[in-house]
Amino acid sequence: MPVALVLCAGLGTRLRPLSWLRAKPAVPVAGAPLVARILRWLSARGVREAIVNLHHRPETVAAVIGDGTQFGVRVRYSWEQTLLGSGGGPARAFSLVDDDELVIVNGDTLTDVDLDALNAAHATSDALVTMALVENPLPAQYGGVQLDASGAVERFTRPGHSSPGWHFVGVQIARRAAFGGVPIDAPSESVAQRYPTLIASRPGSVRGWIGSGTFDDIGTAASYLDTCVRLAQGAPALLIEEGAHVAPGATLRDTVCWRGGVIEDDVELRSCIVCNGAIVPRGSRYHRSVLLPAGAVPAGPNDRRHGGITVSPIVWQGDHNGHPA
Repeated sequence: MPVALVLCAGLGTRLRPLSWLRAKPAVPVAGAPLVARILRWLSARGVREAIVNLHHRPETVAAVIGDGTQFGVRVRYSWEQTLLGSGGGPARAFSLVDDDELVIVNGDTLTDVDLDALNAAHATSDALVTMALVENPLPAQYGGVQLDASGAVERFTRPGHSSPGWHFVGVQIARRAAFGGVPIDAPSESVAQRYPTLIASRPGSVRGWIGSGTFDDIGTAASYLDTCVRLAQGAPALLIEEGAHVAPGATLRDTVCWRGGVIEDDVELRSCIVCNGAIVPRGSRYHRSVLLPAGAVPAGPNDRRHGGITVSPIVWQGDHNGHPA
């Protein structure tokens, strides 16, 4: 299996306020940080070496990964002083390895597509890039990938397009030539810039491989909480990160508590996220909220302060009244 590049440098803008405290790949997801789940998945499928690019809150990601040995993968870091994007990040990663191919994996989503089958499909084609695709689960939310009859990518469409196309799950295999000429010190994008150029200049150079599997987007606080609850499979303890303190008299339902969070007695929380450093005082009642230490992050327009914590509402897409209780 080729060397992997795990893209962990993004700003996590949609995940704010959570991503003010931790980079998105470092947030805990039902018992393990997101990037730890990704590295274990790659290791189980034969990846033995990975590059992880870093930019926003890099210390939170590096603290989880270390040198990667606990996950069975030797990890090196690509530190991006300037955020290089999905085009510049791979271009720089190729400059750090001798290999002609990389398995490129988004560090902010989860999937269990068949990596061996993707690799086999790529190896038997002359494509420079092979993208893992599944049926588009939410055409109104996700853009699509349009293929011709041979499986070559024709174009990329925006969310809500009349022809939804296939959904890219954030896993792909790319040859060095796919990023040839892309600057390694300037921002650029793959799907928005580089791949359309390849498609136009060399039809068939970007291909889709259609598979099946789960896909979890950790893009917003709402989708993050939904993913945590689903993966916990009814085991509430998996939603409490090691190093958090939850008093015996607290009542929690579909609630995540990060390391360093404190939930005192006689507290009731439903569909909440308690971040590190937040102390939820005795007698508190909150619903569909992110709870943060007051003053720790910039306040959003709908945030409010209750004593020593900032309360940020969680809004589920398409539901004006929030997520069902």
